[in-house]
Amino acid sequence: MITLLTTPTDRELVITRTFDAPPARVWEAWTRPEHVRRWYGIAALTTTVADIDLKVGGAWRWGQQAPDGQEIVFSGTYEEIVPNERLVYTENFELMPGPPVHVTLTFDDTPDGGTALTSTSLWPSTEVRDQALATGMEGGVKEEYDRLAAYLRTM
Repeated sequence: MITLLTTPTDRELVITRTFDAPPARVWEAWTRPEHVRRWYGIAALTTTVADIDLKVGGAWRWGQQAPDGQEIVFSGTYEEIVPNERLVYTENFELMPGPPVHVTLTFDDTPDGGTALTSTSLWPSTEVRDQALATGMEGGVKEEYDRLAAYLRTM
C-alpha cells in the first residue's frame, strides 16, 4: 500500500493510506498505548513514551529517543472522539514550541474490509508546515505507516 502526502491548501497536509484491517482494529492500534509502543515512529529510534488519556480534553504524548539520547516527543489534547471513525486533536512538537497543529484523523471502511486512514492537519502557517516537510517528515511518516501496517497483521 502507498502512503500519500499532499498539500491541498496553503496550510494543510493530508496523509492517506489504506490498511488491510477493519477500522476497529486500526482505531485500537492508534488509541491504546500498548499497541502504539509496537509501531510508532521509525525503526532507528526507540519508542520511550506512549501516553494516552482517550477522552475529550485528555492529553496524549508519544515520543522516541535517538541513539545520542535526544528525545523527539509530540503531544497534544483530544478535542473530538468518535470511536472507530474520527479522532480530532492538537499536536505540538515539544522541541519547537509554538501554536499547535490541528489534526483530524478519519477511519473509513473500504469495500474489501480494510480501512482508509486520512490525517488532515491544519498548520499555523505555510512556513511552519513547509519547514516540517523539509526535515524529511515524508520519509518518516511513510516508514511509520509501513510499521503500523505490519503490526496490524499481528494483532
